[in-house]
Amino acid sequence: MRVLRAEFMLSAAAPGGFPRPEAPEVAFLGRSNVGKSSLLNRLVNRKQLARTSSTPGKTRLISWFRVVGSVQEIHFVDLPGYGYAKVGKGERRQWKRLIESYLDGRENLRAAVLLQDVRRDPSEDEDLLIEWLSERDIPVLLALTKTDKFKPMRRAERLRALRNAFDLPPERVFATSAEKGLGIPELWREIDALTTDAP
Repeated sequence: MRVLRAEFMLSAAAPGGFPRPEAPEVAFLGRSNVGKSSLLNRLVNRKQLARTSSTPGKTRLISWFRVVGSVQEIHFVDLPGYGYAKVGKGERRQWKRLIESYLDGRENLRAAVLLQDVRRDPSEDEDLLIEWLSERDIPVLLALTKTDKFKPMRRAERLRALRNAFDLPPERVFATSAEKGLGIPELWREIDALTTDAP
């Protein structure tokens, strides 16, 4: 889809602040510092739509972005990062409840994009998240980030290893680079396929 306009809508710290479900939504999830904001910005060709941070775990809200394209309007939903953030157990539980309240009850959610740093092996967090989403029939797209950090041979090796590690169809695994634009058209095609035909 050709993006005509992209803009920040709102952020929410609790379900009461979620916007009304209107356009198809695509959620973005990943460990803190995986490059989520950078990928979001690259997908919509904006440098500062989603704010990037060098401090893992800084994003503690769910944020919505309106993306108006040549075919339709969809909403990107940026969920708080998990894993590396230096926060207490109580705050982690709050984040978990917030994320699950969104994923479990959002009627217009069409897909979840799970980001995985190509330099890291998947953890139990990613395995459980994919299982949790699959149980709720939410399609999962795996975006392997920062693939430009490797030379071609090493990159291909890591891609093979990670494709084998995740139990997902090959057509839903994407090697991406927000910096170089790798994998962005392919990821967009799958997002379009999952949202355009939505009722």
